[in-house]
Amino acid sequence: MTVFPQSPARRFNSSLESLTTTWSVGDTGDLQAVVVEIGSGLPVVFLHGLVGLNEHWEGVVERSCHRARCIMFELPLLQLRGEDCSIQGVARLTSTFLRTQIGKPAVLVGNSFGGHVALRIALEQPDLCGGLVLAGSSGLIEKSMVSDVQIRPSREWLSRKIGELFYDQSKMRDADLDRAHRELSDRYGARAMVKLSRSARRDHLGSRIGEITCPTLLIWGRQDIVTPPEAAEGFHHLIKGSRLVWLDQCGHAPMIERPVQFAESLVAFMADLERPGRM
Repeated sequence: MTVFPQSPARRFNSSLESLTTTWSVGDTGDLQAVVVEIGSGLPVVFLHGLVGLNEHWEGVVERSCHRARCIMFELPLLQLRGEDCSIQGVARLTSTFLRTQIGKPAVLVGNSFGGHVALRIALEQPDLCGGLVLAGSSGLIEKSMVSDVQIRPSREWLSRKIGELFYDQSKMRDADLDRAHRELSDRYGARAMVKLSRSARRDHLGSRIGEITCPTLLIWGRQDIVTPPEAAEGFHHLIKGSRLVWLDQCGHAPMIERPVQFAESLVAFMADLERPGRM
């Protein structure tokens, strides 16, 4: 594992020191996941969506790291190939990271595709999951933004599609749009995007979600059009004892549009988990 200091562009507004490392992905080790860790205590692992990055969690993490060991786990999703390039493959890679690098039950916080990964881990390897926080998770109802993705899509098409993730489109960053355009202009990146998206859409977990027994918090944007409010209500109904927090004027990426409210709900959830007898 390679260790390097946190870059100035991604430094947290916290007195706590952060550490950035890389973790070799899969058996060959040709790809590297980026792991950013800050804080101590209860491990909380943040899982991004298909076009997500660790830095999209920073607004939440900097407001939560005083209460927990916050670990942002960024997989190079659009570089995955073969069996790894599927919702099952990503869940397997993530489970390996949790088992070998965390070594104890963690709270899994997942947005969109990352939430779906967390769901699969909670179902298949519950010993790794001490709690679930789902935000705009797929796995039940999803209106995919990439169903019609093409090789070398135009920047205008991507701007429209990524803009659909936000209620307030001013939250969409040019840097994210440029990165997505660059990665999806590569035929292999575009194929990986389609393959991952399709595998997630086929992996409908409705018949199994009721098996989840770990404490679960749902944080949902009321204006989410990708995983709409009925998806949140479906999860809430199926996961016994789950809590549902609505964020108004918020779309599919509440950790970006509403980081303060997201962090407040997460910190309260962690406080409940840390009560005697819960974990």
